[in-house]
Amino acid sequence: MADDVRNYNAEARSTDVFGRVLCSAREQHFVIDGPPWNDCPAEALTPGEAFLAAIAACGVELVQVLAARDEVEVGKVHVSIHGVVEPDSPVRKDMTVFNRIRMTFTIGDVSEAQAAALVDGVARRCPLYGSVAASAGELDVDVQVV
Repeated sequence: MADDVRNYNAEARSTDVFGRVLCSAREQHFVIDGPPWNDCPAEALTPGEAFLAAIAACGVELVQVLAARDEVEVGKVHVSIHGVVEPDSPVRKDMTVFNRIRMTFTIGDVSEAQAAALVDGVARRCPLYGSVAASAGELDVDVQVV
């Protein structure tokens, strides 16, 4: 296997509660609940929320990694993300994808040019971000410096 190949593995299984799923990745275990519109508990994160949180986490982590690689000191990094699915107005007829995704990167202690370059690096490197960018009807990314 080539050194630059990145593998990701996860598992999910049903539980005794309808719509509640036990997920595992490596030695980490967590619960995801289906959303209320599917008559599921929605007490834990839903799949959509977990997916969006993973994109945001990838953004924060990669801003830090890319800044360190480029020897740019960054302050606090915050990524917020909001996704909308409109079942009555699908982007595609063959599968459900997000109609709109809005992301806001807030990066401390860098110039606007440095922040923009870091976020561009995230777009080029994060497979979750890339998957959403390639499929969502609209992707709006805002970069703020504090």
